[in-house]
Amino acid sequence: MSNAIYTTPLPANEPVFSYVPGSPEREAVKAEILRLKSQVIDIPMYIGKDEIRTGSKVSLSPPHDHKHIIGQYSKSERDHIEAAIHSALAARFSWEAIGWEHRAAIFLKAADLLSGPYRAKMNAATMLGQSKNIYQAEIDCVAELCDFFRFNAAFMEQIYMDQPQSAAGQWNRMEYRPLEGFIFALTPFNFTSIAGNLPAAPAIMGNVVVWKPARTQIYSANVIMEIFREAGLPPGVINLIYPDGKTAGDVIFGHREFAGLHFTGSTDVFREMWMTIGNNIAQYKSYPRIVGETGGKDYILAHSSADPIVLATAISRGAFEYQGQKCSAASRAYIPRSIYTDTMTRVLSDLNSMKMGDPSDFGNFINAVIDKNAFDRITGYIDAARKSPDAEIIAGGNSDMSKGYFIEPTIIKTTNPKYLTMCEEIFGPVLTVYEYPDEQWVETMQMLNDTGIYALTGAIFARDRYVIDKASALLVNSAGNFYINDKPTGAVVGQQPFGGGRASGTNDKAGSYLNLIRWVTPRTIKETFVPPRDYRYPFLEAD
Repeated sequence: MSNAIYTTPLPANEPVFSYVPGSPEREAVKAEILRLKSQVIDIPMYIGKDEIRTGSKVSLSPPHDHKHIIGQYSKSERDHIEAAIHSALAARFSWEAIGWEHRAAIFLKAADLLSGPYRAKMNAATMLGQSKNIYQAEIDCVAELCDFFRFNAAFMEQIYMDQPQSAAGQWNRMEYRPLEGFIFALTPFNFTSIAGNLPAAPAIMGNVVVWKPARTQIYSANVIMEIFREAGLPPGVINLIYPDGKTAGDVIFGHREFAGLHFTGSTDVFREMWMTIGNNIAQYKSYPRIVGETGGKDYILAHSSADPIVLATAISRGAFEYQGQKCSAASRAYIPRSIYTDTMTRVLSDLNSMKMGDPSDFGNFINAVIDKNAFDRITGYIDAARKSPDAEIIAGGNSDMSKGYFIEPTIIKTTNPKYLTMCEEIFGPVLTVYEYPDEQWVETMQMLNDTGIYALTGAIFARDRYVIDKASALLVNSAGNFYINDKPTGAVVGQQPFGGGRASGTNDKAGSYLNLIRWVTPRTIKETFVPPRDYRYPFLEAD
């Protein structure tokens, strides 16, 4: 065994390729899209060393072409969940005993595989399976996921190096043990990077994982598992299964060895799981770690000193990139009367220039929403706005699901700052704007802070530094990621650790050491070199 003290390679954020016409990366992705569209892949469960396929198949289609089948997966039943847990627990002791540098090496290799030979395939899979344009796919499924793998290795080293002080005659040490049991990773459709990081972050710290992705992300999740396997991840460390939520919850949250939940998804689902875990708390070996990032009703707040051009660009990008299907997407905007017309004229011009369609056409900025359930929910909000005396649709509002689940970028103007779409998460290409009198700047900030239950992201726009200072203080608890003169999306690993409070989650900051430290349980070790040999202290001596 080596006695060296290792340091991980200094991480740097993965460059984002441009995909300009004629570039080799553009041609590679286009070719990969055609290749994947020409076949129907049979996606297995990954349990231990086995790839498991059953006769119970579910078809997968691109959201922008829902009649075209690109894959099928085998639905997991109760016995598959139990087998995945068994496999994880069987792998646990070998995995936590291996040198931490070997765990780091696996995920560093995964990053290099992803940024190299798997780059086109991962982009194509995310574009097809989740209807992302090439830029949205590239920054997500390649750049951010590479960043998670590389920075997590460095964060692990940072945590292990945090050691206590020692007095004379003793040596105090801290070791960071994996949790005692298995972790359940429940991942969303909208970011392939999140889907990859939620099982990988506990695993790099020595934990074993049962991973259930969203049905609409299974197509790209399969590519992640291919990368993990090629990178040398041992069997059973991460087990990928596809059960329905209720069956998964019954088995996993009822298991004595359940040690933690890593989740991104809806607030309602997170609350329900938390209650279930709480009700079962006495049967667990230890108190499970619950880490979750949930919903958002993210805001843009402009002051009269804001630059309308900068503000308009932030609205167009922040609200409508990836069809607004980001937990950080701007979905409500407060704009002062003095710059409202100038700002919205530019926003409406932006929307008129946005093309919508299949992401394989790189000229399309807008693609499809994820599935019929999302289509129905989002169009329901739009239809309600049409009928409301408090709302007016000033852009978009049309939709078509004949071939794909397409909804135009839609802007609702409301005269009621507490209107439904100012409060509830829509998770689609819908922005609601409220025009306020300039002199009511402070009152508008206070109203914003008290609207809705979320506190994930928010952005303020102003050129007046006193205004920026006041807003930063008054809105201190309104967002876990707070932006000044920038859109409220696009957090970068290692630069803007991500997460929010209130009903938006536990704010354990993915993309920083704060998240990784949740997946270890420290043990303090005190070693005394020359122990005392008599219980009597000096104060007991006679005068």
